[in-house]
Amino acid sequence: MKTAEEVHEHAEHARAPFDKRVAATMAAIAAALAVVAVFGHLMTTEELLNQQKASDQWSYYQAKNMRRYESEIARDIMAAVRGAKEGDYQKNAERYRKEADDIQDIAQKYEEESHLAGRQALRLHIGEIFLEIGIVFASLAILTKRESIWLLAIFASAAGLLLAATTLTIH
Repeated sequence: MKTAEEVHEHAEHARAPFDKRVAATMAAIAAALAVVAVFGHLMTTEELLNQQKASDQWSYYQAKNMRRYESEIARDIMAAVRGAKEGDYQKNAERYRKEADDIQDIAQKYEEESHLAGRQALRLHIGEIFLEIGIVFASLAILTKRESIWLLAIFASAAGLLLAATTLTIH
């Protein structure tokens, strides 16, 4: 007949495989979390860089517009006094207008890229949250020895990975 101590020892050995499965799941979740977190940080950096590029282009656009306005004013003054430089100022004004339009297009492109990277970063960060929740549930599963909590960990982690993967579909 088995003693209470032997029964307790067999029960502990029976639970050890569960602990190993949950621990392996935790390791996989942690690895996925690290990858998703890095990509989230990269997208946030990309968002900020593109926003800065857009800001730089808008400043350049403003400078070109100021030069165009100055050329138009000079043209108007020259036209009033009928100077020989009137044509030069007209050409400058037209050139600055075209350059400003090109700069505006570039600035808008950077803004669009910044917004896209921001949406991607947000999706990755939300996926990161679900992966972290998965680790918490896996820890609780080991402490409580409840398979249902382990399944919650797997579900939360799968949701986090799915959210992170859908980043590729954002355009």
